[in-house]
Amino acid sequence: MKFFKDELKKIRAFVFDVDGVLSHQSQNLTPDGELIRTSCTKDGYAIMYAIRKGYIIAVISGGGAPGVRERLEKLGVRPEDIYLKVANKTEALAEIEQRYSLDKEAIMYMGDDIPDYKVMTQVGLPVCPLDACEEIKSVARYISDITGGDGCVRDVISQVLKAKGDWMDTNCYVKSM
Repeated sequence: MKFFKDELKKIRAFVFDVDGVLSHQSQNLTPDGELIRTSCTKDGYAIMYAIRKGYIIAVISGGGAPGVRERLEKLGVRPEDIYLKVANKTEALAEIEQRYSLDKEAIMYMGDDIPDYKVMTQVGLPVCPLDACEEIKSVARYISDITGGDGCVRDVISQVLKAKGDWMDTNCYVKSM
């Protein structure tokens, strides 16, 4: 088995699920039945920072709340790299790989539940938050010590950027959301 830190140096693209990764697993409902998600500002900062450093950030989610797209676009994620209401996550991943000519070893995917299982087996570095389900933990090469929606995205982005010497570059400071 390869040393985990060596795998980090190969990463050029981060792909994230939304519910349970970029937001908490639990959600509040409005009286109209709309879901209210929360997101971690430190995750947002790390996403903006990684984009500024030239990394690819994409999202593949079965959910489709308009607010999710709006937030991701404000963070700098390209609209064509935001896949919402996706039934087949592996097809979306294939589009991302083709768009950027990526080898699977260059992709980190973070998921937390059964819909992420298959796509996680098709990337170079599958990772998950601390509170992911056991099936996902079984295929993850790294399990963050942080739960979904609480900074697990920042955890994995900062580890990759630190391994490659791209973290704390004063030329890339960005305003937090």
